[in-house]
Amino acid sequence: MPPQDLGPLFALLRIPSISTLPEYAGSVRECAEMIASLLRGAGMEQVELLERPGRHPLVYGEWLHAPGAPTLLFYGHYDVQPPDPLDEWTSPPFEPTIRGEHLYARGVADDKGLLLILIHAVERLHAAGTLPVNVKFLIEGEEESGGEHLTEYVRAHPARLAGLDAAIICDTEMFAPELPTICVGLRGIVYGEIHVEGARQDLHSGVYGGAAPNALHALAQVLTAIKGGDEIIRIPGFHDAVKPPTAEEREAWGRLPFDEEAYRETEMGASHLVGEAGIPLFERLWARPTFEVHGVHGGFTGTGAKTVIPARAMAKVSFRLVPDQEPGAIVECIRQAVTAAAPSGTRAEFRLQHTAPPSSVDSRNPYVQAAARAMTDVFGAETVFTRSGGSIPVVALLNHELQLPSVMMGFGLPDDNLHAPNERLYLPNFQRGIVAVTKFLESLKSFKNK
Repeated sequence: MPPQDLGPLFALLRIPSISTLPEYAGSVRECAEMIASLLRGAGMEQVELLERPGRHPLVYGEWLHAPGAPTLLFYGHYDVQPPDPLDEWTSPPFEPTIRGEHLYARGVADDKGLLLILIHAVERLHAAGTLPVNVKFLIEGEEESGGEHLTEYVRAHPARLAGLDAAIICDTEMFAPELPTICVGLRGIVYGEIHVEGARQDLHSGVYGGAAPNALHALAQVLTAIKGGDEIIRIPGFHDAVKPPTAEEREAWGRLPFDEEAYRETEMGASHLVGEAGIPLFERLWARPTFEVHGVHGGFTGTGAKTVIPARAMAKVSFRLVPDQEPGAIVECIRQAVTAAAPSGTRAEFRLQHTAPPSSVDSRNPYVQAAARAMTDVFGAETVFTRSGGSIPVVALLNHELQLPSVMMGFGLPDDNLHAPNERLYLPNFQRGIVAVTKFLESLKSFKNK
């Protein structure tokens, strides 16, 4: 099979489709329009931008001319994370650059390159007149900023998404180079902000120091009340529903080829690993809930000195959830814990931004097994089944709303620098990914719709 032309991918990567920053709304829409054009080029029909005021467009397309055959939903997202810090990029984040066998750009691995694997595989089969399944594409532009539009659409239009047999998603990674991987479990997420207030306004530290409550000090106390130096989350009720991995999963994870020191030093660049004592690394990454602080704001942060006692402080935080933690119940636990942790003279509250539940799929599902066989055939090694510590909200959404299993074929690599400077994609995996998805779809000729 000839290598895929990189022109469409380069064109997509040049569009700064940053969904979380309002000033990039025009670029996000431009990217949606380009995705729609690519779907039309792949033979899809009824291609349209699904719009709602205040939301970024969804892109929909379908081809339903394989009577009696399965109908698959292909999902991806065209929005990207902000590229900051810009000074750490070796080449401009929105000017795709090839160095060696990697292509560097913001969004190349998360998720524009992997999305194009799906589009190009369908395009090749359609052009040859051999597409053996019915296809629906639903591609969003808010995955990196909450995914509210997609959630609203799926819940409001169940008829348009009826009759589906499986969802195909490539927004995951291979466990290691040359080791084909299918993800069968994802953590959920609760993302929000912790706000702390002390005095009515900022105060002079010389005049009021020693008497006035300091919102930044209070915020630090709230954060350490949630998780201390032992890395254990101390929120009452937080762990009540946590479902541990099965014995079979633990045994399979123990057989994965893995060098913990290389992971720490090369992939992370950290002096040592952290986490709950006595719990193996893969369980900490895939099967245990976490709490992380992503940013803190308060007081004076400009150049020079200003001696104020801050009246307000804020931290952006997330909690990753595992089966069987339910986001709504966890949010209430968080709110109560944050309020209770505020020291004397201050008020603290948790403000929710978005949630997604954890999800899992049975590795024995026939579509998962067919995908595993195709990946083994292309990569020449037995496909392994792993979980991911990340969250793909659509997986749980499709499972809950449509009872739809998701086949998560991973073609990224662990060192692709997702959400970080110098994001990259290993180009041989881009090409082989197209071949693997093509083989997977071809193998479904004998499958019947449900």
